[in-house]
Amino acid sequence: MQIRIKKLKENAVIPTYGTAFSAGADLYACLDNDEVVIFPHRTVFIGTGLAFEIPEGYAGFTHARSGLASKNGLAPANKVGVIDSDYRGELIVALHNHSETPQIVKNHDRIAQLVIAPYIHADFQLSDTLSESGRGDGGFGSTGK
Repeated sequence: MQIRIKKLKENAVIPTYGTAFSAGADLYACLDNDEVVIFPHRTVFIGTGLAFEIPEGYAGFTHARSGLASKNGLAPANKVGVIDSDYRGELIVALHNHSETPQIVKNHDRIAQLVIAPYIHADFQLSDTLSESGRGDGGFGSTGK
């Protein structure tokens, strides 16, 4: 699948896949300065300098990079960002520092990963009843010990 990308900043880096079978493409920080400090328990908006044309019926989902999250405590603040197919603005990652120490993000560091996936646009219909199920209305933790 081809995804059209527009560079909004000259120094923006096109996403790359780490391996031939990677589901997520690495997104790179595109900073006006050499680096930005993210203090403990704070969130900073990091631009990629890129805009995307995602085909109708698909969306982009930004996820944490496992190494960055587990080693440095940096992950998207909203856990998973959703880029709708009709959005044409800059892809920005709200990067949150979950650690107790300040973390530095440098220009062109890999900050998140982008997964392109299809979605279903539901037709929600109000009903007075729902079909029965084995679970019923059992909530949080109702299926485990």
